[in-house]
Amino acid sequence: MNSKATSKTTSDISAVMAALEAAGTAQNRKVYARHGAAEPMFGVSYAELGKIAKPIRTDHALARRLWDTGNHDARVLALRVADPAALDESLARRWLRDVDNYILAEGLGGLCAQTRHARALSDAWRDDPSEWPASVGWFIVTCSAEDPGIWSVGELRALVRQIEAELDGRPNRVRHEMNGALIVIALRDGNLRRSVLAAAERIGPVEVDHGQTGCKTPEVAVYVERTLAHREAKAARQAAKATRRAG
Repeated sequence: MNSKATSKTTSDISAVMAALEAAGTAQNRKVYARHGAAEPMFGVSYAELGKIAKPIRTDHALARRLWDTGNHDARVLALRVADPAALDESLARRWLRDVDNYILAEGLGGLCAQTRHARALSDAWRDDPSEWPASVGWFIVTCSAEDPGIWSVGELRALVRQIEAELDGRPNRVRHEMNGALIVIALRDGNLRRSVLAAAERIGPVEVDHGQTGCKTPEVAVYVERTLAHREAKAARQAAKATRRAG
C-alpha cells in the first residue's frame, strides 16, 4: 500500500468525491445509463477517472469508503485504487452484492483476479444462477487463464467443455463473459487453442443483448487470430529494438 497516498486521501474522501462530481458530465451519465449504470452517478469519463486515480495510486481504506458511497463513479474508482493484497474474500463477497451492471462486474472481477483468492472466488461464483455473480466468476477466468499458478491446462480444458455445454442457457451477460474466457483460454497454448476453436465452431455465434450501445460480443476465432498477430508484431518490434541496442 502506498503510505503517502493513504495519509493524503483516506481522511479526505470529500475532496475525492468533489473531484469526481466536477469531472462528471450529463452526456456521460446518459452513456453509462445505456450500459446499465444506475444513479447516483456523476458521469466521469475513464480518462478523467485515470487522472483522479493517478495521485491516489493504491489506497485500500479510501477504496472501501468510496464503495460505501453507493455512487457508480466512486465505485469504479474504488476498484482502481483498492489493494489486491488487502482484498479478502469477505469484502469481495460484500462488494459483489452491490454489483448491478457489467461495468462493476468486470471491475470487480479484474480486481479479484489479482488476489490470492482468485481461484476460490471464481469457483464459488461461476455456476451461480444469477447474472452478476456468474459474470464476475467468469471474468476472473478471462483475467487469469494464462496464469499456470491459478489454472492447469486440464482445468481449462474442462472449462471449455462446460462453456460449450452451458453457454446457450446462461443469463445474457454471462454468455458474453464465457465467450471472453474462451478467447483467453485459447491464448494459453496451441493444444488448448485447437480445443477452443473447435468448440467455438460448434457453438456458433454467441447472442448477447448489448442494449442501446455499440458494443458487440467478439467472434472467438477472429479475435484469437487478431490477438496472436498483435503479439507477434509486438515481439518482432521488441526484438528489432534489442538488436539495435546491441549494435
